[in-house]
Amino acid sequence: MNPIEKILREYPLIILDGALATELEKQDLDLNDTLWSAKVLTEKPEAIYKVHYDYFVSGADCAITASYQATIDGFQKKGFTENEAIALIKKSVELAAKAREDFWKKPINRVNRPYPLVAASVGPYGAYLADGSEYRGDYKLTEKELMDFHRPRIKTLIEAGADILACETVPSFVEAKAIAKLLNEFKSTYAWISFSCKNNLQISDGTEISKCAKYLEDFDNVAAIGVNCTSPKYVTSLIGEIAKASSKFIIVYPNSGEEYNAKSKEWHGDCSSEAYGKNARKWYEAGARLIGGCCRTSPEDIKAIAYWGRNLKVGS
Repeated sequence: MNPIEKILREYPLIILDGALATELEKQDLDLNDTLWSAKVLTEKPEAIYKVHYDYFVSGADCAITASYQATIDGFQKKGFTENEAIALIKKSVELAAKAREDFWKKPINRVNRPYPLVAASVGPYGAYLADGSEYRGDYKLTEKELMDFHRPRIKTLIEAGADILACETVPSFVEAKAIAKLLNEFKSTYAWISFSCKNNLQISDGTEISKCAKYLEDFDNVAAIGVNCTSPKYVTSLIGEIAKASSKFIIVYPNSGEEYNAKSKEWHGDCSSEAYGKNARKWYEAGARLIGGCCRTSPEDIKAIAYWGRNLKVGS
């Protein structure tokens, strides 16, 4: 069964985790690398485990793995063998699963919440390029080329035992189509597809998100459609656009509200956890049923969602 549907039959909301890289940087880890957070899989995997565990404590019902920028080709360019690369990608799932099991051992942690999911992050081709193009979607690859790029990592993450795939920060319609078609090769696997968006109507390449949602409606393996790594100010409108075109569950986990400069690789602005929690409540009221945070969000932001989210009733 679709793991998202299974939980949402009993609970009104699935609370996602927040930023992984931000929390790793708070542990004084340097992520200035083409592997980004996946670099930590090779250097200090226990730090990734700690972030996953902390998010569960904060109220997350889902951990998104450190595989966003982890690809076989990317690791091989760093000198790892193919087998070593595969093992590291699998480790991203294993770390999240171990954090979940350790958290779930304590009976107090099971009260009024579902058994958490492990969602294996599948970043876009632009994340592999590490040049900011996941916010533009301007790489010139065909559907087949994108399917061939994503296939080995998706296969590896499924073999590692992930509950669901998080195909996230997708900037282009052609890449969304490629991923959806590729999922047909893995019949028992479910995924969500979430887009990076440049305004309240369009994904990063300029395609209207309603067009993307309408296309994805017919793919049974796509469990949810939504938005991530996007400014919170656009989210309510984007939820409405998705809802017009699709009956699938809607997932949103935008950035904190700060603005990212892809050239300087710096963030500007500020956003409080209280404000983030209030915004998240509005996204729920607009129709989103999976809500969390992306870049620059924190365990405190997830706590702010759980503060009201745990008091909801199914159908409310």
